[in-house]
Amino acid sequence: MKTLAKIPVTIVTGFLGSGKTTLLRHMLDNAQGRRIAVIVNEFGELGIDGEILKQCTIGCTEEEANGRVYELANGCLCCTVQEEFFPVMRELVARRGDIDHILIETSGLALPKPLVQAFQWPEIRSACTVDAVITVVDSPAVAAGTFAAFPDQVDAQRKLDPNLDHESPLHELFADQLASADLVILNKADLISPEDLARVRAEVAEELPPAVKVIEASSGRLPLDVLLGLGAGSEDHIDDRHSHHDHHHDGDDDHDDHDHDAFDSISIELPEGEESVLMQALTQLVVQHGILRVKGFAAIPGKPMRLLIQGVGTRFDKHFDRAWGRDEARSTRLVLIGQDLDAALLESTLRTALSA
Repeated sequence: MKTLAKIPVTIVTGFLGSGKTTLLRHMLDNAQGRRIAVIVNEFGELGIDGEILKQCTIGCTEEEANGRVYELANGCLCCTVQEEFFPVMRELVARRGDIDHILIETSGLALPKPLVQAFQWPEIRSACTVDAVITVVDSPAVAAGTFAAFPDQVDAQRKLDPNLDHESPLHELFADQLASADLVILNKADLISPEDLARVRAEVAEELPPAVKVIEASSGRLPLDVLLGLGAGSEDHIDDRHSHHDHHHDGDDDHDDHDHDAFDSISIELPEGEESVLMQALTQLVVQHGILRVKGFAAIPGKPMRLLIQGVGTRFDKHFDRAWGRDEARSTRLVLIGQDLDAALLESTLRTALSA
């Protein structure tokens, strides 16, 4: 009886807005016949990233596409791994003859090391191997020394926590994502000067083992031969990669002290509204409330297509991605990510702006 080869798994990690979903879209659009299963770990209640990825599943019916995208909602993979990740992997292992590669997009606030360690479990290890951990870096944010669009809230949290000393939670998380990497992508390299890019490369290199490669990209557009087939076998050496958060997963430590627990993710559903009004209102909310990330879909009066919105700080990308379905409710669904967010206030402000 023929023994099936292990399924290679690529884990894509990186901070909010670094371009992970864009990278996965690029990989799926250029799959070149590879049968790829996707696991999406959402930080938030809506499967926004899963919806985005379903739009680029080439040559599949909607039903087939839905079956290939696994959305693990609420919380980071390291916290939900035993409750949700293992059953999904068990299902994929049962279908291993139909799968050439697995892609996992972690939440922007997730710690990758515990996820890689999950591949040491016998039932997974016998069928899968981590081909590589790819860490996507938001080069302009690192060049600015913020790692995120609005660092003020994070700095305030740092000052309130005497245990952090000079380290901010975002810097520790950034360092931990790099510590687990087998490949680092300096994304959005076209948005900063060559001098700033060189500084970012040097700063990133300080956090990496010497063997880890660092490459530059714009919008995650890289050949698949560079991204897949690295054969790193990350599960074999991940225990030797030291991170700031190792103690959170030792023995019976309480997971509630994760730095990323300080982040809120709220979901808002709104009626149709004019595009310019909605974007102006979102920009004002970002400035007033320090929202780090905005993503979702909007229904625009008179437009047959759905408007995809993705924002990091006050920088927004938007385009009409597909037509509304015949039986689909035309409504706006948004996820806002930040700290100490008042969901009722934010929803009320947006509704008022759209109804004015």
